[in-house]
Amino acid sequence: MEVHGIISYGTYIPRGCLSRSSIVEFTGKGSGEGTRSVASYDENTTTMGVEAARNALHNSEVDLKKLYFTTVMPAYMDKTNATNIHAALQLDDFVETVDFGNSTRSAVGALSVALESGSSTLAVTADLRTGPSGSTEESAGGDAATAFLIGTEEQGKLLAEYLGGVSITSDFTDRWRVPGEPYSQVWEERFGEQVYVPLVDRAWNEALNRVGMKTEDVNTVLVAGLHSRSVAKSISLLDIKVPDDLTGRIGNTGATHPSLLLANFLDDAEADQTVALIVLADGCDILFFRTTQEVENRKSSNSISDQIDDQYPVPYGKYLSWRGLLDSQLPNRPPPVRPSSSAAKRRNDWKMGFVGSKDNTTGIIHMPPSRIGIKGGDLDDMEKLPMANAIGTIETMTVDNLVYSPNSPVVFAVVNFKGGGRLPVELTDTDSEKVDIGDQVEMTFRCLYTADGIHNYFWKAKPITKRKGKS
Repeated sequence: MEVHGIISYGTYIPRGCLSRSSIVEFTGKGSGEGTRSVASYDENTTTMGVEAARNALHNSEVDLKKLYFTTVMPAYMDKTNATNIHAALQLDDFVETVDFGNSTRSAVGALSVALESGSSTLAVTADLRTGPSGSTEESAGGDAATAFLIGTEEQGKLLAEYLGGVSITSDFTDRWRVPGEPYSQVWEERFGEQVYVPLVDRAWNEALNRVGMKTEDVNTVLVAGLHSRSVAKSISLLDIKVPDDLTGRIGNTGATHPSLLLANFLDDAEADQTVALIVLADGCDILFFRTTQEVENRKSSNSISDQIDDQYPVPYGKYLSWRGLLDSQLPNRPPPVRPSSSAAKRRNDWKMGFVGSKDNTTGIIHMPPSRIGIKGGDLDDMEKLPMANAIGTIETMTVDNLVYSPNSPVVFAVVNFKGGGRLPVELTDTDSEKVDIGDQVEMTFRCLYTADGIHNYFWKAKPITKRKGKS
C-alpha cells in the first residue's frame, strides 16, 4: 500500500507585529498581553502564500502535479488567485492549479484532499485576520501563510507519514461573514462550546478506531479553531500533551492556524512521534501523522520561532492605515493607473516570476530581460535566468517622500545581484533611517498597488536580517 505524507513544508510570518498593549492605549479596550502578526501594506493572502510556497519548494526536486490555494480573504473573486502563485513560482503550465475558499474549514479540507490524492500536491493556505478597532477579533487575530508539499514515498522522502483521520460535520452558525463585509460576526461563546466539544469527543473516538490506535499511542495533540473556549475545553477533554499554540506571539491565524501548528511541531520534532491535528470549524476534522527519521535529518532553516524573532513593532495607527481603517493623507501625487492585463501577460515571466536573461555571448545578465545584449551579440541569443532567489547588495539609494504610497516615505535602491545583474527596486519591510548602502537584500513578492480592482504584483527587495546573514 502506498504511503502518503508530508515531503516538505514552508511557513511565512510577516515581519510586522502589533503589541496588544498599543491597542489598549488607543481604544481603552481589550487585554494588553502579547503581540499579533501584521501583514504589511503591500501584502495580501496571495503574496503571503507565494512566500510560504517558496520556502516549501526550496531545494525541492519533486515533480509537482497540483497546486491548491486556500484563503477566506482572497485578493480576487472570480479570478483564480492560485494562478498568481503558480506564475510567481514559475511552475509548469500543466500543474493543476485551483482555489479552495470561503470558509476556514476549506484549508483542512484542501490538505485532506491532497493527502488522499496520491499526486504530488502543494497545499498553500493564507489568512489575514482583522476586526473592528478595539475588538477581540482584532487583537486575537493574526496574519500568516503555510505551504505543505504532499506526496508519496516514491515522489520524495517523507518527513511525516499520514496515518488517516476522520471528518465529522454539523450545521450551526457560530461565526459568519456575508460577502463584501470586512469582519466576521460571532455568536455567544457558550453556544459554540456546547456544540463543538461533543463533536470532538465523537470524532476522536471514531478517528482512533479507524487508524487502530489508542489515546496513549498519541504523543502530541494540536488543536486549532477560532472558537477559543471550545479549543481550551477540547484540550482538557483529551488530556494529552499540547505545545504552545502561538496565539500569544502571533495571534490566531484562522484558516492557516492548523497547518501553522503542524509546521511548528515539525520544526523541532523527533523521529517516530505520533501527532494528531484537530481542527474545529463547522464540525471537527482529525488527521494523524507519524514523523520519520527524515524530520531530524532535515531541520528547517527558517523556522517559525526564527521568523517571530525577526519581527519589528508596527504602531497601531500605521496598522489601521494599512488595513484601510484610518483615512490617512497620502502624498499629493496622482494615484497610479490600472495596470494593463495584455502588457502584463506579455512580460509574465519577468513581472510575476522575476526571470531575467543572460546573454550567451557576453554572459551579461539583463534585468528586465532583453532580446539583444547591451554589448551586442545575436538577436534572441538569451538564456532565461530566474532571479527570485538571488541575493543583492545596495549600491546606492534614495528616500522619496513625494511618491504615491500608503507607507511614505518610500526607499528606492539600485541593487547589484550576486553573480551579475543590476536593478533599481523598491525596498520593503525596512526603516528608511536604518537601511544603508552595502546592506544585503533578498527578493520578496508583493503588491505594488491596486487600481480599478487590479492588483499590480511585482517583486521588491527586503533587508536580510542579522540572523540570516550569520547562517
